[in-house]
Amino acid sequence: MEESRDLEILKVSQLFCERDERILFKGLAFSVREGQILQIKGSNGSGKTTLLRILCGLNSGYQGLISWRGKPIGECLDEFYSSLTYIGHRVGVSKVLTPIENLRWVSGLHHQVTDQAIYSSLQKMGLKGFEESQCFSLSAGQQQRVSLSKLPLSRSKLWILDEPFTTLDADGIELLEILLCEHVGRGGLALVTTHHQLAIPGLTILDLG
Repeated sequence: MEESRDLEILKVSQLFCERDERILFKGLAFSVREGQILQIKGSNGSGKTTLLRILCGLNSGYQGLISWRGKPIGECLDEFYSSLTYIGHRVGVSKVLTPIENLRWVSGLHHQVTDQAIYSSLQKMGLKGFEESQCFSLSAGQQQRVSLSKLPLSRSKLWILDEPFTTLDADGIELLEILLCEHVGRGGLALVTTHHQLAIPGLTILDLG
């Protein structure tokens, strides 16, 4: 098991991206192994969100090589996307639906999840008693918790999270840090953009400047 965790699961080589005639990154290279969290830091406009969108296949305006388990992404798209959970910096919930309705819909796109598992995930994220409330009645931090409640239900190997700590209070931050530690403890890997100082041991930092 320890030997497998030395393998580079996600690898990026010679990545180049330009936006509005300004180079965001050039020759960017990094890799992520099983059991590893990579925190991507940088000032506003440094390309953090653009990098995550490139990795998720949402931005094709780049040059370079991205590999998953030793294969170029283009040769294993189905395998890669089935291994990925992406949560963007905007709250990905429908405000007219309740938290449990949101998670039923999202989970149904990937695999069958019981209502018991959904309730358990919402409660784990501190939303007990709000499962049947329409999301427009929840605070911004609670809506973010609804979005992050997808994570305990996920079977994905790779989590890519863009500013997931935004609007969370101290308890929410601690809950998310616990989720991340549990995920990599099971052999998962995660890429996270945040300005928050993470209280996670063994964290790897990529600074885009």
